[in-house]
Amino acid sequence: MTHEAHNLKTGLMAGALAISMVGMGFAAVPLYRIFCQVTGFGGTTMRVDEAQAATIKPTNKTIVIRFDANHRSDLPWDFKPERTTDTVSVGARDLSIYIAKNLSDEAVTGTASFNVTPIIAGQYFNKIQCFCFTEQTLKPGQQVRMPVVYYVDPKILTDPDTKDIEEITLSYTFYPVDQSE
Repeated sequence: MTHEAHNLKTGLMAGALAISMVGMGFAAVPLYRIFCQVTGFGGTTMRVDEAQAATIKPTNKTIVIRFDANHRSDLPWDFKPERTTDTVSVGARDLSIYIAKNLSDEAVTGTASFNVTPIIAGQYFNKIQCFCFTEQTLKPGQQVRMPVVYYVDPKILTDPDTKDIEEITLSYTFYPVDQSE
């Protein structure tokens, strides 16, 4: 192999590696999000449908759920839970309401990110219905009640790392969505 051919081969390999690294950089965020949704890693809650939820049987054990609400400072909303805590039976379906009000004089769209703490409880916190699954657009001055239907999987009671958890915090943060994109 000539010196020029060797340099060309090395250059092509380096270029392919660079392109692969850029591609992995773009893929990292969605792949990480999928990983967290599947495993509950980082306090990411699980999403289940009605059929899955119907198979869960409530227990006699209760757990306190604390509700937290935040929004980025450039989102002109008031956002808060209707109740800050609720005591629920593990395995029982429950409903929580969050209230959002657009404080501006124009329509604003926001999207919510969420997590639970302790982080290890994320894999057992299941959402059936949530405002966080879609973007929310509020008209000027509009106030809405946004439901979250959820349950805590009874498996939390048998996991050695989670069986002593007595309180879970469900936290949402709303961010503005740039409608020009």
